[in-house]
Amino acid sequence: MEKISVRKVAAVIVMARELDRAEGELRALIDRMDEEEQAALVAVMWVGRDAFDAEEFEEAYATAYAEASTPTSDYLIGTPHLADNLEAGLEALGYDVQGEEDALL
Repeated sequence: MEKISVRKVAAVIVMARELDRAEGELRALIDRMDEEEQAALVAVMWVGRDAFDAEEFEEAYATAYAEASTPTSDYLIGTPHLADNLEAGLEALGYDVQGEEDALL
């Protein structure tokens, strides 16, 4: 998953958990990402909600990259359980999510 750092995904998770007060900051973080990072973020979320298996990450990434039609921040912020799905996606991909989140707090 070299297209986005685990730390950036963890930052999105932390902000998504505080969406009521951090939506502007979260939107700005996602909007500053390049297209590859945004597609990778969507792919991690899809893996977390079981739309793709962890072994299908590259396929999820390619799909997210090719089918991006609305601003990624709008899509993700409008997705129910965003933080939980991102966390589950990172865990499925073999990353220590809690350690990364703790490092940001």
